Amino acid sequence: MAVSLCKWLYATGLLFFICYKGNSSEFAAGVHPLYISVTEINHNAKEMILEISCKIFTNDLEATLEKSAHGKIDLSDPKNKQANDKFIAGYIEKHLQLKLDGRVVSLQFLGSEKETDATWSYFQVSNIAAIKKIDIINSILYDSFSQEINIMHITVAGNRKSTKLSNPESTASFEF
Repeated sequence: MAVSLCKWLYATGLLFFICYKGNSSEFAAGVHPLYISVTEINHNAKEMILEISCKIFTNDLEATLEKSAHGKIDLSDPKNKQANDKFIAGYIEKHLQLKLDGRVVSLQFLGSEKETDATWSYFQVSNIAAIKKIDIINSILYDSFSQEINIMHITVAGNRKSTKLSNPESTASFEF
């Protein structure tokens, strides 16, 4: 996961530099040319757990959560961590839906953490012994950004598959 994250961060940074070379006023205003989230799904067969992590630009997530919260959301404020986690969990659970081998599963929220410009949220699905097919609906941030791209990496039994969904495309299926 760390290698793919480094590649994603490098590619994002490179694209950002190319698109905004010499235009620091838009950057300072919080505008950026890329609207991307990354979802990593890993089947941990030993623990029988499907591990899910979502990385989203913090300012985009805050803007989206503020619409449903009808107020200011500051994911950097530790005193609002519990309320913010509730908003994050509710939003992701609504916009990321999984069906494993034809069976709809519920995501269990584990927590979130904020990095410099991004927020990670973590989920799991327990009691998953094996997976042959994963159907995914991923519409994270589609309700806020028409240019949103959702990148997904799924690993089952050491076999890694990836896809990119561009708004409005929100469904993907993977067979292992």
